[in-house]
Amino acid sequence: MEMQQIRYFLAVCDQGSITHAAQLTYVSQPSLTQAIKKLEDEMGGALFTRTRSGCQLTPLGRMVESKLRKIYKELQATKAEAIRFTRLNTIPLRIGLMTTIGAQRLSPGLVWYQQEYPNIELELIVDSETELFKQLDSGLLDLVISAPVHALAPPYQSTLLYQERYVVVFSPTHRFNHLQKIDLKAIQSEPYLDRLNCELREDLKCICHNQEIDLYAAYRSNSEEWILHMVKAGIGVALMPEYTLPKQATDIGYRYLSEPEISRQVYAIHAHQAALRFELQALIANLSSVQ
Repeated sequence: MEMQQIRYFLAVCDQGSITHAAQLTYVSQPSLTQAIKKLEDEMGGALFTRTRSGCQLTPLGRMVESKLRKIYKELQATKAEAIRFTRLNTIPLRIGLMTTIGAQRLSPGLVWYQQEYPNIELELIVDSETELFKQLDSGLLDLVISAPVHALAPPYQSTLLYQERYVVVFSPTHRFNHLQKIDLKAIQSEPYLDRLNCELREDLKCICHNQEIDLYAAYRSNSEEWILHMVKAGIGVALMPEYTLPKQATDIGYRYLSEPEISRQVYAIHAHQAALRFELQALIANLSSVQ
C-alpha cells in the first residue's frame, strides 16, 4: 500500500467522482483508476460501486475509509514534523493537560524548560482525561498530566509531580472570609457551584452521603473558568484544587477544606516506549522538582 493510493482513495471518497478526484489530485483519470484498482486488489475486494452519477463506497470501502483517513492524517503530521525539525531544528513535544489541572504550579517549570531547551517546541492540549489517554495511545501525545483516581497499569508509566489540597472558594465579600476553617457542613447552607469535570466528584458524593450532608448545586459547569467567574460574582461557593486558582488573586477568597481534608495527586503519564526520549525525561524531572 502506497501513500498515493490512500490519497487517491480519500479524494474519490470526498468528491464522489473519479473525474473530480483526478482534478483535485492533479493526476490523470487512468492513473487514478489504476491506483484505486491496485488498492482494491490489496484489500481483497471492490471499494467503490461505479455508476453514471459517480462513485459510492461499498461496505468494504466504508469499513476501511476511517482507518485509511487516520493513517493518512498521521503520516501527514509526521511529515510536517520532520520538515519542521529539519528546517528549524526544533523538536515537537505534545503535552496533554486534564481540564482541571491549573497553570499556577506547572507554568514556572515550563518557563525554565523553554530557557534550558530552546530547540524543544511545546504544544499544550487541554481536554478530558478520557480523550487525552486516547491520544496518548495513538501516539498523538507524548505526555499526559492528570490526576487519575485509580492506579495506572502497564503500558503506562507515571511520575508523581505534586499533591494539592482542595479549597473552598468564595467571593471577597462572602461571610466565609471571617472563618479560619470551613467544613462540608458549613458549605451545605450556601449555593454550591458543581464542577462537572472534577475527578473526585463521585468520592465527594459518597462523603456527603455518609455524613448526611446535602450540597445543593445551584449551578453546574464543566469549565473551571466559568466556575471561578461565578464565584467572583457572588453566585455561590465551590470546591477546587488549590493550584487551579490564580496566584495571588485579590478578587477571590479561599480556605482549605477541613473535616474532611480532600487532596489529589497529579502525575506525568507516558507510554513505556517514550521513556527513552531525553527531552521528555528532562521535562518530567523539572516539573516534579518545582516547589
